[in-house]
Amino acid sequence: MQIDGFQIYPGYLDREAQVALVSLLRDLVATCPFYTPRMPRSGKPMSVQMTNLGKLGWVADKTGYRYQARHPETGAPWPAIPPQLLDLWQTLAHYPHPPEACLVNHYTGKARMGLHQDADEMDFDAPVVSVSLGDTAVFRIGGATRNDPTRSFRLQSGDVLVMGGPARMNYHGVDRVLPATSTLLNGGGRLNLTLRRVNLPQDQ
Repeated sequence: MQIDGFQIYPGYLDREAQVALVSLLRDLVATCPFYTPRMPRSGKPMSVQMTNLGKLGWVADKTGYRYQARHPETGAPWPAIPPQLLDLWQTLAHYPHPPEACLVNHYTGKARMGLHQDADEMDFDAPVVSVSLGDTAVFRIGGATRNDPTRSFRLQSGDVLVMGGPARMNYHGVDRVLPATSTLLNGGGRLNLTLRRVNLPQDQ
């Protein structure tokens, strides 16, 4: 299914695959705990909790947005991206090189994500592959500029969304998470995993 260039695979991960992935993530997050990212300049905390997997991780603090190889609070390297997610990328990304980062966002309560572009990567030929786990999100998409019209739709647990091609630089965000719409996560909430290629292949 495609909506304004965003390719959506409803229910791509069945319940068994979701449970297995959450169990694996729980073990990985024990070595790279969630932390609160902050807005550049103001230092205002974001409403989501965040961590990363892979060679590089996306971080946000008063100095700006960037990718780096270590957790900003513990200094530990990020854990490797698990094979299940690498296989998913290989199947759906239609891109010959592996992802270098997997951003893990944890939404609880009234956490949301404002409209934004994923623009801190160098390789925009590679898509962003997004996996939803847990409570349903109201996902909003727009166009290539912030003033373009927007529309929203729901992403449920197990859905996978691919932002690539002309839609790679389109604005998108999460309006809200609908509580008690999934029993996958203990205590509710939503996990969003976004697989990304950061560097151009020849830069490695």
